[in-house]
Amino acid sequence: MTSTSERLLAVAHAAQDAGEALADVLADAARTAEEAGARASRQRESGGELEERLADVLAFLRRRLTGDFEVDDFGFDPELTDTVLMALARPLYQRWFRVEVRGIENIPDTGGALVVANHSGAIAIDALMTGIAVHDEHPRHRFLRSLGADLVFQAPFLGELARKGGATLASNPDAERLLSRGELVGVWPEGFKGIGKPFSERYKLQRFGRGGFVSAALRTRTPIIPCAVVGAEEIYPILGNMPTLARLLGLPYAPVTPTWPWLGPLGLVPLPSKWLIEFGAPVHTDGFGAGAADDPMLVFDLTDQVRQTIQQTLYALLVQRRSVFF
Repeated sequence: MTSTSERLLAVAHAAQDAGEALADVLADAARTAEEAGARASRQRESGGELEERLADVLAFLRRRLTGDFEVDDFGFDPELTDTVLMALARPLYQRWFRVEVRGIENIPDTGGALVVANHSGAIAIDALMTGIAVHDEHPRHRFLRSLGADLVFQAPFLGELARKGGATLASNPDAERLLSRGELVGVWPEGFKGIGKPFSERYKLQRFGRGGFVSAALRTRTPIIPCAVVGAEEIYPILGNMPTLARLLGLPYAPVTPTWPWLGPLGLVPLPSKWLIEFGAPVHTDGFGAGAADDPMLVFDLTDQVRQTIQQTLYALLVQRRSVFF
């Protein structure tokens, strides 16, 4: 009896072990099937995304070929700007400069506003990065209509490209037209004095001209939004200038940097500095009288107020920035 009971018990244990092994095999098969299903789902999603992107590209090309796209009277092409121009610059914005944006809530959702920023970097990349910051970070994805210098629009290819990207001549009539139409307008009052200043004067604001941007904001009763950009000063540190070459080329300056002209075309690659862009609290202009734009003292005071706000914000951001490149 004892021998028979032991055999029965052994058989029961073997059956239990076989059941557990079968359960493990079934569980492994279920996991494998689940993983295979997940991979297939990801592949379908990837294929679906690829198909959607291809369809978007083909639709874009069709609109380009048939002329089914809008361009305003300034030459601004919003679809081309978002789909092509900004798309080409976004890797710089996201991965190279790793732009961090603060105060985007100070940009209004609707209506005209004038963004006033510091200018630096030998080439006006800061204007492009600020435009991407406004469009990509703002919940309404607004376009920033930049005011550029005459030299930009005199260049055959660059001028046409700038207009398609939303830029126009830095003049009061154009600025007032855009602001009156509810556009978001960007201005860099330092001009060539800002982007061409030597590295030893980095983050020290140059003169803001005669305050024409303030007059435009007063006439259209639109807010002025101070904007401070940290990081652009280090992309092309200007160590010197070649005035003779600048005169021959008809340029305001011909910079010498640690990489240009020594490395040839490689010297045009900007250094990967870490960027901070902060939009400050709006300076409201709708509380001033009808003739405020013609009051030189008021224009001067507001210009100086905006300039001092940007300068103090730059100092604060420089203290907060842990490293130039990290």
